[in-house]
Amino acid sequence: MTDYKKMYFQLAAKVADAMDILLKAQREGEKEFMDGEPFPEGKVMVIQDEGCECE
Repeated sequence: MTDYKKMYFQLAAKVADAMDILLKAQREGEKEFMDGEPFPEGKVMVIQDEGCECE
């Protein structure tokens, strides 16, 4: 008979491993972004919807 409890715990462990990998990648990406070059003065652009009759 199949040991479903064992299979469930194996799956849960693999899901936890995948979450650890994703969180590590996110932290590394955020760190790389924060350590990068600062943004030059930003500009704000207003884009109106073509269907909007604003004015």
